Amino acid sequence: MPTALIIGAGIAGIASALRLNKKGYEVTVFEANDYPGGKLHAFQKDGYRFDAGPSLFTMPWLVDELFELYQLNPKDYFDYKTKAIVCNYFWEGGKTFSVKADQQTFIEEASVHFETKPEILIQYLENSKQKYNLTANIFLKKSLHKWKTYLSKDTIKAILALSKLTINATLDEVNQSYFSNPHLVQLFNRYATYNGSSPFKTPGIMSMIPHLEMNQGSFFPEGGMHSITKSLYKLAKDQGIKFQFNTPVKKIEHKQGVVQGVSTKQDFHKGDLVISNMDIFSTYDRLLEKTKKPQRVLQQERSSSALIFYWGINHSFPKLDLHNILFSDNYQEEFKYIFDKKDLYDDPTIYINITSKENKSDAPDGKENWFVMINTPGNSGQDWDSLKRKAKANIIKKINRIFNIDIASLIETESILDPVTIESKTSSHQGSLYGASSNSKFSAFLRHPNFSTNIKNLYFCGGSVHPGGGIPLCLLSAKIVNDLIPSI
Repeated sequence: MPTALIIGAGIAGIASALRLNKKGYEVTVFEANDYPGGKLHAFQKDGYRFDAGPSLFTMPWLVDELFELYQLNPKDYFDYKTKAIVCNYFWEGGKTFSVKADQQTFIEEASVHFETKPEILIQYLENSKQKYNLTANIFLKKSLHKWKTYLSKDTIKAILALSKLTINATLDEVNQSYFSNPHLVQLFNRYATYNGSSPFKTPGIMSMIPHLEMNQGSFFPEGGMHSITKSLYKLAKDQGIKFQFNTPVKKIEHKQGVVQGVSTKQDFHKGDLVISNMDIFSTYDRLLEKTKKPQRVLQQERSSSALIFYWGINHSFPKLDLHNILFSDNYQEEFKYIFDKKDLYDDPTIYINITSKENKSDAPDGKENWFVMINTPGNSGQDWDSLKRKAKANIIKKINRIFNIDIASLIETESILDPVTIESKTSSHQGSLYGASSNSKFSAFLRHPNFSTNIKNLYFCGGSVHPGGGIPLCLLSAKIVNDLIPSI
């Protein structure tokens, strides 16, 4: 039986393992940490449970189909529900808006709240859907680095509709062309952060992202986001896939342009295929030191990182839901600080995720588990101890202003995750959450391919390679890799 070795037990690594196992490969996954899931992990502290990483769940069928691959009922392992409220938004001065999942309700309420004609909102959401439908089969589901991808009806349709894709405008410019209300523009500009980019730089085609949330739905997994990892890991173990934890790979071995296997500190492991789920920059930097590197791709600007405060809050806030955003008063300046100045803005946009709104056991009765995040630059040697103190003070001030409370007095317990820790725990270069940013039309699409052009039988999956970061795209990267590998 041919062997496949996978470096990293992130969500894409586990999905790749499941797909190759089904193809008939004997699969072993090597993981440096003592747990699976990478960023998709969780922890408990002082009676509170926190999802440590990704908090947004869309396109759940990409998880379901991994169980269906084995003719299993996904609900025997994993279940989720549709959210009625997509997100609650808050601005300074008391302005708030709750985005409902029901599109007709959203259009009716948004048209009144933001003084915008309903037909403009309908047109925008339809355009978002159209962009997604035109490009998904090319850019998200296939390798952009194989000629056969371009020899299809889907490609011809996309090329003929190129002007509709607004590649040469920024997301902010597209949104301003539709809406005159600055708060509504800001609401739709936020979707650039879903791939760690700036709405003032990323191409307008990214206005397809709202379709994934507003047209296809937002979901909550039973047991929290970590249940995605736990269920897929259980499925993998049930299928006989081997995992070696606390076992970092030191080198990808290859000879005469063909992969041979991997070396750990203890042993050499022979493999017919090797798939790296490690950040692509770190893969070349640490595991392929003497291999010719694709400098243009590796030098692309990195995506944003994050600073997260996990707070156990001794209070309940009925006005908050699972997803909540407190917007900066100067969004453009905030992104200048993140990407140009590599610093933190004094008035950050704050994301608050509260899973105890859905999973009551995640916090003691009458209390809430707050995942409080701001976007940050990657780690390039800043004084993060100083930045964390400054950020915490500014976050508390903003929460106090908007909710008219003293949040600091309600914090019972705290843990912190910063770009330095993200980098050390996940090997993500500079602690970037999505590999390269999508701050140009080239970096948005021309990410590193899912295969090596120099070493046969070496492949790559995960958020730092094509098609990009976030749970759905990581799962799609595993699917693309699977399609590149011939059946036995």
